[in-house]
Amino acid sequence: MTDIFVSRDQLGAQSEQHNPLFVLMRDQAFATIARFQSLLVVLLLLVLAGCTSQNTGGPYRLDESLKANGKNSRIDIIVLHYTASTKPSALLTLTNREVSAHYVVSDDSKPVVYKLVDENLSAWHAGESSWYGRTFVNPRSIGIEIVHPGWARNVSGELGPLFPAAQIDAVIALTREVAKRHGVAPENIVGHSDVAPLRKQDPGPAFPWKKLAQAGVGRWFDEAAAAKYQAEYVRNGPPDAGWFQKQLKRVGYSVPESNYFDANTLHTIAAFQMHYRPELVNSKPDAQTAARLRALPTNGSGL
Repeated sequence: MTDIFVSRDQLGAQSEQHNPLFVLMRDQAFATIARFQSLLVVLLLLVLAGCTSQNTGGPYRLDESLKANGKNSRIDIIVLHYTASTKPSALLTLTNREVSAHYVVSDDSKPVVYKLVDENLSAWHAGESSWYGRTFVNPRSIGIEIVHPGWARNVSGELGPLFPAAQIDAVIALTREVAKRHGVAPENIVGHSDVAPLRKQDPGPAFPWKKLAQAGVGRWFDEAAAAKYQAEYVRNGPPDAGWFQKQLKRVGYSVPESNYFDANTLHTIAAFQMHYRPELVNSKPDAQTAARLRALPTNGSGL
């Protein structure tokens, strides 16, 4: 049997030899197909452009198809708080009053993390505050509230109620994630008392800052160096007020350089003790406090 199928090239060759009109129609068909293919490409590009742009309804069109390389997060500080209340009371306050936080970590046996404010927005958690000379830290910080009954200032070394281990594990995980997302340095993971030492004392001396630093979240001092410095200060006496003020400022605190132990300086020493010498928060500029302050790195962690 003769094969009835022929290729397009064979057909074209036969038609070109025997039917010039067919050749003309063939060429016109191919040209139409080519124009149609070009139109499809243009339409596809327009659809893709529409996916990355949007009309505002105003006198301009917003195009978000291009992205700059020169940028970083506006967040460079994480501030940890305690609620000084129960979970229901804290959630009511933080959702219905002129105060807020990005996250709340509950004290349940399996902690719940409540996200109350998007990280792209400012939460009203720190108030009047300063850290490394940056004042009013709300717009550049993430606030994390930890459900805890609170602590009363005292000079007897009592830490107050401890934080549940599961809750601290949740705080570590959450803080690590936030810090990684925004590139927050260890020295900028702080307590409310660090950024507002004249007004605040949370998260208090019971908060295990050393455990966080050991988990790679936050800053701690070089303990071997601190022991050496403490022996020196026990022999020779602790430094003067001017030294304390300069050193506190070096590690981030806002303190006047008055060269004497005024009320502001003593409050700031207490804030430092709550973070780095929690076993005795007494505002006294003693040898141990001076040694730990000297052994605390300006940047990074001493662990």
